[in-house]
Amino acid sequence: MNIKKLLPILLLLLSFNFYGQHENMKEKKEQIKALKISFLTAELDLTTYEAEKFWPIYNLFDDKQFELRHQKMKSFMRRMNDGSLDQITEKEAKSFLVQIEETEEELFYLRKKFGQNLKGIFSSVKILKLKKAEEDFNRKLLQQYRNKGHKK
Repeated sequence: MNIKKLLPILLLLLSFNFYGQHENMKEKKEQIKALKISFLTAELDLTTYEAEKFWPIYNLFDDKQFELRHQKMKSFMRRMNDGSLDQITEKEAKSFLVQIEETEEELFYLRKKFGQNLKGIFSSVKILKLKKAEEDFNRKLLQQYRNKGHKK
């Protein structure tokens, strides 16, 4: 593995001390985003041209995906986590299911449009590498979180 790929991975692994209790969620999200940018840039070996075209599209996609997953599902997740799911009415349950299905459908179309936009920038091989790099990053992030939990 060359140094160009090793450096972001080391940065990723060493930078997870930001899980301190004094930082707020927005700061954590920004730090994760910075690590992700570094990781994806290295994994995809982006040219200057590709980076200029890719990052605005990716950031817009990522922000919209976050909004769909977290903002639209807030009321449902609150209900799931407060223990009142056993007391939910059938009508409320149907409404939540419709909301979940609509959100999943929006996510599907968002991902599809994102893929179409990428075809103007990247080869199909690089699009597949992006998908793998995103999964690898998420897996490493989750592993770091799990390791942090075991140290307590």
